[in-house]
Amino acid sequence: MAKTQDMNTMMKDMMGAFPVDTKSMEDAFKNQAALSEKLSGVALSAAEKSAEISSAWTKSTLEKMQDMAKAKSEPADYAKAMSEFASSNAEVTAEHMAAFAEVAKKVQMDTVELMMSAGRDMQEDASKAVKKATDDMSAAAKKAGTKS
Repeated sequence: MAKTQDMNTMMKDMMGAFPVDTKSMEDAFKNQAALSEKLSGVALSAAEKSAEISSAWTKSTLEKMQDMAKAKSEPADYAKAMSEFASSNAEVTAEHMAAFAEVAKKVQMDTVELMMSAGRDMQEDASKAVKKATDDMSAAAKKAGTKS
């Protein structure tokens, strides 16, 4: 009668023949954590600058509104104050929108730079891992060949 093979033993033997490099997994995790930290830094810096711009814009608008809210002696002065406020506010809006655009541009440039750097690092790590895996597999194959 034919003897059936123990599949568990066969799988253990097969998996034992393939070396697993946990260091490369740890390195990949560390690299990913470092990239996430840098990207978070870019995002938080942009949020901080945007908050500063918004705060300055609000402060400027409120100061101009105080001038507009003062009592006037003539009805035409109210229209003039409103017109000056609108004109001044349009100027300030353009300045602040340009500042927001600069923040967005910097975020975009920093993000692209980080992603390019991460891509180069990953490519180097992958090349090293493939070379090591090839060397390990060659050594395992030679070892298995000499056992026969």
